[in-house]
Amino acid sequence: LFGIPACKDEMGTQAYAKDGITQRAVSYIKKNYPEIYCIVDVCLCEYTSHGHCGVVRDGQIVNDETLPLLCRMSVSLAEAGADMIAPSDMMDGRVEAIRDLNGFEGIPIMAYSAKFASAYYGPFRDAAHSAPGFGDRKSYQMDFANGQEAVREIASDIEEGADIVMVKPGLAYLDVLKEAALTFDMPLAVYNVSGEYSMVKAAAANGWIDERRIVTENLTAMKRAGAKVIITYHALDMAGWLEEERRK
Repeated sequence: LFGIPACKDEMGTQAYAKDGITQRAVSYIKKNYPEIYCIVDVCLCEYTSHGHCGVVRDGQIVNDETLPLLCRMSVSLAEAGADMIAPSDMMDGRVEAIRDLNGFEGIPIMAYSAKFASAYYGPFRDAAHSAPGFGDRKSYQMDFANGQEAVREIASDIEEGADIVMVKPGLAYLDVLKEAALTFDMPLAVYNVSGEYSMVKAAAANGWIDERRIVTENLTAMKRAGAKVIITYHALDMAGWLEEERRK
């Protein structure tokens, strides 16, 4: 789950408000559909007026001041009934800070460990109104040219206590995904992001590709590279196609 609050401010206070939109959504889902497993995004970017993932001081994103707010967000979501916390902010030390929260040690953490500063996030940012109001996110997300940094970031999150680690985006980073799968004996996720999804949908709408075959090939490539969890906007379509195959 990702939240889009009615109002945003510099500190992203709706991210950790007990009556925030995401907290209310989790409570509603767990009350009415308890069988649904709720994995909830932890990041400030959707809730801040400046669109950055952390606290801003003098035009700079300050890592250490952001950590307590991410912890408050995690606690509020856990109290609302979240089954898993997924920090996507890329602040250093946030997995350890969240893991140390008293009373919620049993809630698993899926860390966005190797999250690159990518142009593939564009459609999501438009939908969530979370594009940065100034600058970019290169000071905390990773350089797409530097694959070795991804390995170090994943190792750090594992050491801090992550239960699942992630590579994001997917298609342009299959080499990183494969290296992570070979290097770490950990549950590994990949995020097939909005730009990747939108390109396929646009090409299919224009009749340029066979959507079902392309989606199947793309997701199979991610699984082949080592992903044990694939997060994708194609999920409902893919589930339907797999069910069709099962019934044959």
